[in-house]
Amino acid sequence: MKKNYFVLGLTVISIGFLAFKNSPDSSYSDYDKESHFWSAGGIAPYTGAPGEQNCTFCHAGTVQSGIGEHVFQVMEGFNPVTTYLPGTTYNVSLQKTSDPAKKGFSSTVLDNTATMAGTLNGQGIGGTQDYVNGSRQYVSHTVTSNTNATTTWVWTWDAPATAVGDVTFFVASNSANNNGTASGDVIYTSSHTIFLDSSAAVGEIQHTEQQFFEAGYSPSSHSVVIDFTTLTPGNMFFNLVDMNGRSVFYKHLGDAIIGENHEEVSLPSDLENGVYVVHYFIGNQARTANIMISK
Repeated sequence: MKKNYFVLGLTVISIGFLAFKNSPDSSYSDYDKESHFWSAGGIAPYTGAPGEQNCTFCHAGTVQSGIGEHVFQVMEGFNPVTTYLPGTTYNVSLQKTSDPAKKGFSSTVLDNTATMAGTLNGQGIGGTQDYVNGSRQYVSHTVTSNTNATTTWVWTWDAPATAVGDVTFFVASNSANNNGTASGDVIYTSSHTIFLDSSAAVGEIQHTEQQFFEAGYSPSSHSVVIDFTTLTPGNMFFNLVDMNGRSVFYKHLGDAIIGENHEEVSLPSDLENGVYVVHYFIGNQARTANIMISK
């Protein structure tokens, strides 16, 4: 039986939007054709997920890591979790640590084949709404909250009805200066992996065609060395996740070629020693491997 955990008593004061630009024929209540968001919420996929742009597609500047900026939690009731059970409904919350003049966000959740994982449900009490673009669903801010430093966006996630392996939430947010142009805003992206609960029926897991894949850590170059073969070309995305399910490093690597491939991904110098999970996307296929970082 599907469980349901409802969001209780969260008061959200105001909410923001990811693109703020004026034109002679538009206002904050209208859609700006040069941006990708209404003041009332999102209409296009710019979360930084595999195959997507992020908000810097329209805004000046370089995207910043959302680690430390995005306080993201998946909760069973009010208890944070790092695993999910198929067919269960969870609460999800997002808070920004900065206090910009205006702010907003967009998020989606995908399985290891870059396919939509479950269903997102915007919550009016949490200042969020859901919308669809193509085969993916998203959740974003609404027009009703945006300027309070303690704003917490809340929505619910219906986990997939069957076990699809680990899933990843992709989040993009905007800390905007409300100057009516595309300049001066700061865009953040992050990804957050939720692991399939080990008690889920293994036989339900959807498997993808697997070829050779190997990933290891090189202490001499402080990088992850990856060797793999693939029968189909595609964009490559590297996502490194710690044992708490938090994405600590994400990078787009270009295109794979048919046959044998070799990649070396340099890691941030401040990354702590420990065990991590490599999630490697090749087009719509995903490979995973555990590595030990010991500098």
